[in-house]
Amino acid sequence: MRRSLLNAALALALIATGWIIAQAQTPNPDFEIVVDAPSGSTTVTCVRGCTLAWVERGVNPNARPTETFEYACTGPRCSSARIGGWVTR
Repeated sequence: MRRSLLNAALALALIATGWIIAQAQTPNPDFEIVVDAPSGSTTVTCVRGCTLAWVERGVNPNARPTETFEYACTGPRCSSARIGGWVTR
């Protein structure tokens, strides 16, 4: 009985140690983007790991996703643009 309690305690200690070590590791992001939004024109650039395309009215099968997407507005208040992104591997 004492031996099985010791084995159970050791198993719990190993599980707890593994859980703590796994929590300490932060994963790298799959992609990175930069948004430059001065007045007038907004530029969204995929720095690493993705491509972007305009999807406001649905995904266009003929559109070619690129690393940089620019959105311009001339009104006093502009609505947000809907940009789709694809992770590249």
